[in-house]
Amino acid sequence: MSSHHVTPTLAETRVESVMGRGVISCGPETDLATVAQIMAEHNVHAVVVSGLERRPDGNEQLTWGLLTALDLAAAALPGVDASDAGALASTEIVTVDLAEPLDRAIQLMAEHQLSHLVVVAGAEPVGVLSTLDIARCLAVRPL
Repeated sequence: MSSHHVTPTLAETRVESVMGRGVISCGPETDLATVAQIMAEHNVHAVVVSGLERRPDGNEQLTWGLLTALDLAAAALPGVDASDAGALASTEIVTVDLAEPLDRAIQLMAEHQLSHLVVVAGAEPVGVLSTLDIARCLAVRPL
């Protein structure tokens, strides 16, 4: 039996083993300066914006979106009218299941031109996968 370690392929590596665990989040009413502070304090490039949205029937439903550091930087430009996290967050979220192979997650990022995917277990967000997480993974394996 050989003693050298065989690095798993991207298809064998699960999102769960590479992603950032836990979700840094804020409410939709959070002002952008506070969002910037949250990103800086936690050293993250994206936060999940979650809150309750009133539906036409009067009931409320949980909604969530993703706000990236690029969204935040763009909002600082003159003429951009986004006063809070809810106005700025992208509600078209691309999610990946934590059990998915990493190559599938990379494919999703490339197809949608995204630097972050929300990782879910069922319908529940459990983490975020960033391009930096993938770079760290690729740094220890041959390309």
